[in-house]
Amino acid sequence: MSFDGVPGLSPRQVDLLGRWLPGAEVVADHGWGLVATTVLEVVHEGRRLIVKAGGEQDGHIAREVRAHHSWTAPWTTRGRAPELVHADAGAKVLVTRYLPGRLVLGDPAADDPDTYRQAGALLALLHGQLSRVDAEHERRENAKALAWLDRPHRIEAPVEEQLRAEIAGWPDEPTTVVPTHGDWQPRNWLVHAGTVAVIDLGRADLRPAMTDLTRLAAQDFLRDPALEAAFLEGYGPDPRDPAAWFRTRLREAVGTACWSYAVGDEGFEAQGHRMVAAALASR
Repeated sequence: MSFDGVPGLSPRQVDLLGRWLPGAEVVADHGWGLVATTVLEVVHEGRRLIVKAGGEQDGHIAREVRAHHSWTAPWTTRGRAPELVHADAGAKVLVTRYLPGRLVLGDPAADDPDTYRQAGALLALLHGQLSRVDAEHERRENAKALAWLDRPHRIEAPVEEQLRAEIAGWPDEPTTVVPTHGDWQPRNWLVHAGTVAVIDLGRADLRPAMTDLTRLAAQDFLRDPALEAAFLEGYGPDPRDPAAWFRTRLREAVGTACWSYAVGDEGFEAQGHRMVAAALASR
């Protein structure tokens, strides 16, 4: 087949995919439908592959390509993440090997402590590869949170005022950063024959290790403390310093509420508002 008829692909992406995967057959569309990212399962010369292509404003594909080149070896050598086959960061398109398994989100595995024990061990492998001090991380992240509040959102005015006052008083100090996934939660884990694997590195970047626990803390750890205990059993010492964790949680909450409003995901937006309220209450 030709990729010409696939919605969302640019002419350059179509050309690259045609050269990389001539005659490939698209067998499934795995896109979320909220952002301009195309995710296709294809078969080429007997191999099952995943094609990911970003839209014009996409910033995720380049980060995913960087992660595959720099940080995924501890996972791919164990068969716990898809291997990169082709990539062009400038064209915002990549191809990886298909990884078998069921999405943990919505699966009974999402309530199994062993899933979180394995996820903790996998995250420790990612985080443990390197660390460095970033003198600008806190300043950048505070600025991002304020920029979200400058955009349209549905955070109530008194809460927004409180958020701005909190952020204005935060320290600007050097921070240790490590390779992070950026969206570490069951919707980006697969389980196959009892083994957990990882997908979707579109938010991967160097950040404090604790940032990879924010989604879990707001969702899965909250509904069952046994999952948090299992996760830390797999991961090792808890990376959450109380003061830095408060700032991390609040920034994540603001970003969740504002981003999900921008893309029209009302369920995720509601979670963002709950995260804001919980973080402020913990203050």
